[in-house]
Amino acid sequence: MNQTFANQGFPGRLIAVEGLDGSGKSTQIYLLKRWLEMRGLKVFFSEWNSSALVKSATSKGKKQNLLTPTTFSLIHATDFADRYERQLVPLLKAGYIVLCDRYIYTAFARDVVRGCPPAWVRGAYSFATRPDITFFFRSHLEVSLNRILDNRPTLKHHEAGMDLGLSTDPYESFRLFQGRIFEQYLAMSTEFDFVVIDANQRIEEQQGLVRRLVESRIELVQFSAEK
Repeated sequence: MNQTFANQGFPGRLIAVEGLDGSGKSTQIYLLKRWLEMRGLKVFFSEWNSSALVKSATSKGKKQNLLTPTTFSLIHATDFADRYERQLVPLLKAGYIVLCDRYIYTAFARDVVRGCPPAWVRGAYSFATRPDITFFFRSHLEVSLNRILDNRPTLKHHEAGMDLGLSTDPYESFRLFQGRIFEQYLAMSTEFDFVVIDANQRIEEQQGLVRRLVESRIELVQFSAEK
């Protein structure tokens, strides 16, 4: 096991999804969640940057462009640590299947691209357990961009990496920023044994593969809510 992780041996199972913005990973983990719930299993869902403790501070900092790369990294680490201790660990101990829309690999990719030292970023998350399965939804940049723009007319400032000064054009900045993140994910995919899913396929095809892989790796019956 990679030294980044704490070996905690919970009775529950942890499944994480990673990918570029617009890769479709959130849709896939939602569909997985509904499928598991329909089978009567104990399931809990958590998403990146959602802790009530720090969410308002993060939002304010982003809107006013107050966050340096280091501050940005520390705020997200605080958010994760709060959710990890209050939600993820108790439910993993209680024997739930915990689903995470983004996990610490998001920080490993984004914070490093923003200029934070890789060892420092990983050290901030050294308390975290390794997921039982990490799906990486690998999509083409143009596919991701088009999916985002289908839902809203403009890109968000940090989503497009505009804080890095890569380009004055938000669409070009997005391509450059997400391209660098993509390279980080590719490097991690082997290191952390990601299950790579072709996110350019039809939604139904991706979900079918995800479900088959989950069934093959986790004995789902032991997580029945009736037990």
